[in-house]
Amino acid sequence: MKRLLLVIAGTAVLGLPAWAAPDTTPEKLLAEYTAKAGAPASPERGKKLYDTNFGRDLGLSCASCHGDNPTKRGTHALTDKRIAPLAPSANTARFTDRTAVELNFRMNCKDVIGRECTAAEKADVLSWLISLKP
Repeated sequence: MKRLLLVIAGTAVLGLPAWAAPDTTPEKLLAEYTAKAGAPASPERGKKLYDTNFGRDLGLSCASCHGDNPTKRGTHALTDKRIAPLAPSANTARFTDRTAVELNFRMNCKDVIGRECTAAEKADVLSWLISLKP
């Protein structure tokens, strides 16, 4: 019971619902994606992927919603909903819930690129995001 209260209190401080308790770190995810990719991550490739307009239905890129500077808030291109900063240095809750990270990568890669991102692409983008300072 005491542990449950600590988890609930900790998630409240981070602004996360209790069911989304942090279970990883951006660095751990980067190591996992890099291992799956079998090659080192490249922040340069990550930035390029983030900025690329894939010319699909709406001509979106990651930057279309998350903004040119992911250490700042973004705005969803279709709904105008505000989006918290994507870079872990500006938003410590980012990339700490493995399930949410996978769901968001799957959903957003399909919407923007038209397919799921590879482990190498996830590693590249995450390595670039980790390198950013607010």
